[in-house]
Amino acid sequence: MDDLATWLGQLQEASFDKGGQAVRNAYPPERRLTGPQLAEYLTRRSYALASTTRADGRAHAAPTLFTPYAGAFWLPTLGAAIRLRNVQANPWLALSVLEGEHDTHAAVLTEGPAEVLPTAPPEVEALTKQRNNDGTLDWATAWLRMTPHRLFSFAEHAWQESR
Repeated sequence: MDDLATWLGQLQEASFDKGGQAVRNAYPPERRLTGPQLAEYLTRRSYALASTTRADGRAHAAPTLFTPYAGAFWLPTLGAAIRLRNVQANPWLALSVLEGEHDTHAAVLTEGPAEVLPTAPPEVEALTKQRNNDGTLDWATAWLRMTPHRLFSFAEHAWQESR
């Protein structure tokens, strides 16, 4: 968990360092999750909204199981999924992980280049099986690996205080 917390914290800091003033205003430092909070939140949450771009430029979004591991986000998927064709045509993916409402909401937004792989490393498969409700992945016939270039988080004070 320490490696995950360090990686996520450093990624977020680098993202804000590169971001403009509008980004820093929208995500003030006191509302950002720390590295350890990011690691806890993303290992507790199993599903995200994955956004890709169709070959004709239209947006596509769908819920997906995900696992953060070794500097990437891994998404098991079916070989016929539209998101696979989208990533092959436009190799970029955004993930949005949200919870709560109003003064108790938190969000982690990340994006980066993505690729389609036939399998994932055994460690990723094992972790993802644990994250899946039924403990199986026999339906997964392909994987997406997104290597994030940016990560931003936001949490309302009431969300942070409840942790």
